Amino acid sequence: MSAATAVAPAGQEGRRPASSTWAIVVAGGRGQRFGRPKQFALLAGRSVLERSLETARAAADGAVLVVPAALAGEPGFECERVVSGGATRAESVRAGLAALPPDADIVVVHDAARPLADASLFAAVIAAVRDGADGAVPAVPLADTVKRVLGAEVVETLDRASLVAVQTPQAFLVEVLRRAHAGEPEATDDAGLLEAIGARVVIVPGSASNLKITRPEDLALAATLLSLGATSERRGAGGAPSAPGVTVVGDPPRERVVPSAGR
Repeated sequence: MSAATAVAPAGQEGRRPASSTWAIVVAGGRGQRFGRPKQFALLAGRSVLERSLETARAAADGAVLVVPAALAGEPGFECERVVSGGATRAESVRAGLAALPPDADIVVVHDAARPLADASLFAAVIAAVRDGADGAVPAVPLADTVKRVLGAEVVETLDRASLVAVQTPQAFLVEVLRRAHAGEPEATDDAGLLEAIGARVVIVPGSASNLKITRPEDLALAATLLSLGATSERRGAGGAPSAPGVTVVGDPPRERVVPSAGR
C-alpha cells in the first residue's frame, strides 16, 4: 500500500454534494489465459458481461461499455453507450472516459470479468469518493506469504501486514482520473495511475468472492458461489457477518475458506 492510499473514513465531514455518477465497464479483453473472450462465457445461464454490466448500470446514472472493436457496432448491449476498446486495459479505460457525458463528476470503473461484485460494493467505493477521496478501491487482506523473486531465486519476503489485494469496481473523480491518464500511461489498474500523480486513494472492504474470471476453473468456482448465494457480501468492522466463505478487510486470515483467483 502506497503512502497515497488510506482507509476510507466513516464520517461525513467534507462530503461532496450530489453529483452525476457514471460507470465504465471494461470488456475489451481477448481472454488469452481463458482461451476465448471470457466476458462472453456463460455463468449460470447468463454471460459474465451481462451480470457485470447489470450491476454497474444499477449503481450509476449511466454506463459506457468498452468492447473489442469488432463488436462496438453490434446490437443487444443494454447500456447508454458502447465504444471500442484499445490494445491495453488503460487504453480501453481512456476510450470509456472520452465517452462520458460532460456532467459526469464521479466514474466507477469495473472489469467485466468480475461478475460477482454486488451493489453494496459499488455503493461503498462511490460513497468514499463523495466523502472526499480522489479514488476508492475494494481491498482484501493477503492470506499467503508474499515473496519478491528474481527469476527462480527468492530475493526477500514481504511483510503482508501492510499489503492488500485490490479489486474492481474502483471509483474516482472524473477530472482526477483524466489527469492521471494524461500522457497515455500504462498500469494494471487505474488506482495505480492516481497514486503516480499523488492523488488520494482510499480502500473499502472488498470480498474474496468477488472473483476475477481469468481461467476456466474460475468460472466453475463462480458458479458454485452463485449456487451458494455467496456473492460479494461484505462486512465492516463490527458489522454483521458476511456470507459463508467470504472474507473482507478486518477478518482474520483463518476465516478465509474460498481462495482468491489469480489475475
